[in-house]
Amino acid sequence: MAACEYANYELKDDLKDVASLGAARIGLGAQQSDEQLRAAVMRKAAAHDIMLEPEEITITRSGTGETQTVFLAADYRTRVWVPGFRLVIHFMASST
Repeated sequence: MAACEYANYELKDDLKDVASLGAARIGLGAQQSDEQLRAAVMRKAAAHDIMLEPEEITITRSGTGETQTVFLAADYRTRVWVPGFRLVIHFMASST
């Protein structure tokens, strides 16, 4: 279970990075689409052995242009096998 908690902690850190490093914010390009952001979050999660579906990722935007703020959240469940039984644990990782 500790490995799942640690992976969720790492995912939270990655969500903060993905949300704050928009190319438009630093003048390098256009804002990423929701699909691009979802794909980036899914890649980051997979690096921590967390398999996310697109519908488990929430993207909220506020503001416009260079001042736009992106909020990312992943609401998912994972199975943990413990000798004799299995647990399903709910996690919520966000960029805040």
